[in-house]
Amino acid sequence: MSFRKALRMACGFAGGSAVLVCAAVAADTRGFFGEPYRFRQTPGAVHAAQPPSWPSVNGWDNNWDKRDPSSMVNGRRKESVGDNGSPDVENNKPKATRHIFLIRHSQYNLNGNGDKERFLTPLGREQAELTGQRLAALGLKYDVMVHSSMTRAIETANIISKYLPDVELVSCDLLREGAPIEPVPPVAHWKPEAVQYHEDGARIEAAFRRYIHRADAKQKADSYEIIVCHANVIRYFVCRALQFPPEGWLRMGLNNGSITWLTIRPSGRVGLRALGDSGFMPPDKLTR
Repeated sequence: MSFRKALRMACGFAGGSAVLVCAAVAADTRGFFGEPYRFRQTPGAVHAAQPPSWPSVNGWDNNWDKRDPSSMVNGRRKESVGDNGSPDVENNKPKATRHIFLIRHSQYNLNGNGDKERFLTPLGREQAELTGQRLAALGLKYDVMVHSSMTRAIETANIISKYLPDVELVSCDLLREGAPIEPVPPVAHWKPEAVQYHEDGARIEAAFRRYIHRADAKQKADSYEIIVCHANVIRYFVCRALQFPPEGWLRMGLNNGSITWLTIRPSGRVGLRALGDSGFMPPDKLTR
């Protein structure tokens, strides 16, 4: 199955995202993703879902995406031939690097009543034009552009698409804005209800597991993928991918239309090549 067909199957069907979220949470409670996904509970409150425990300061979890070749070999054969000598291990080794461009949507109407009225402002449309021009100027062969199904992300992706006309657009509900995990330290100006962390956290974690991982072994060439979504989602993704404590996501700031560039090597090593790059915009076009 092609990369694009897989994306369409994952995100294109009506109600598919809800099924994915439910499946992700159900699978984690049974340990299908490795260490079970834990929910902290205290009397009278429901707290945010917590990602798996993090490695020590000096450590790195090589199997963070559960796609390390040695972990994908049938147990009996692994015991009989050993980790390194198994042909299955060699066959499951990724060979390509994934480049993931996380784009924050442009400035939008904050006074809108509901998502449909939170469309891009005139300045926001200018920002999206500049982001599209920048991505095109990089001269890369992009494979796909996945975007959140919220109005501001859809409009941003459509404007960017004018400069990348051959790149397929795919919409995904998992990428919608939300509250990924309770930030540390807490902030006074933004305090979602505990249940919002509980619901959004599972969805955004499911989005991370779907889109941020090393290449499949069948992928021969390096890929360049664009994801147009939201600041909270991007900041959480960056913390998770770099194996930083995810509670620190709110300590970062991202301008509208900015570009964050993650690189995932075949070994599973992750690099952050750019965080919230907006240097291609004139100072008078910058907003946060």
